[in-house]
Amino acid sequence: MKIALAVFGAVAVFVLVVGFWFMGIYNGLVSKQEAVNSAWAQVQTQYQRRLDLIPNLVETVKGVANFEKSTLTAVTEARSKVGSFQVDKSVLNDPAQFKKFADAQGDLGHALQHMMVVMENYPQLKSDANFRSLQDQLEGTENRIAVARRDFNDSVQVYNTAIRMFPASAVAGLSHFEKKAYFEAEETAAKAPAVKF
Repeated sequence: MKIALAVFGAVAVFVLVVGFWFMGIYNGLVSKQEAVNSAWAQVQTQYQRRLDLIPNLVETVKGVANFEKSTLTAVTEARSKVGSFQVDKSVLNDPAQFKKFADAQGDLGHALQHMMVVMENYPQLKSDANFRSLQDQLEGTENRIAVARRDFNDSVQVYNTAIRMFPASAVAGLSHFEKKAYFEAEETAAKAPAVKF
């Protein structure tokens, strides 16, 4: 009887130790996953801020009679493409959807950059106080987007590392924690811009 109780006690202690160990690792992974979700929300907030600025910027630029319509069309179409995405946390678990989202945001960024370059040829636009304010806000937003993407990638790196390291990898596998995608540099970022003097 004493031996049975000792064996039962040892098994119970073992089960408790393993249970607390599993719970500790699981809770740590949940915490890291929530950090990724929080960083993702910040990325979305900054992208939404950019989307909200674009209509005002386009309307201000339309006031210049001879401004290139193809540039405005490209910006409007890119904004529409981004706006058509239904983005939620599920995008984080689908690398293909995540890439489509990142590509659409990249296309919008390129269209906006092109518009800003073209605007340099319009001195009356550059002297408009409303335009300068919008331009400053857009530049600030682009900087915020870069910071939010960096912070997101940092939290993804911590999370992805945690789910791959043993013994957390065993808990992650049993609990269906999946690897998250990173924002990657766009292909055009690898090319140095042409500078002419």
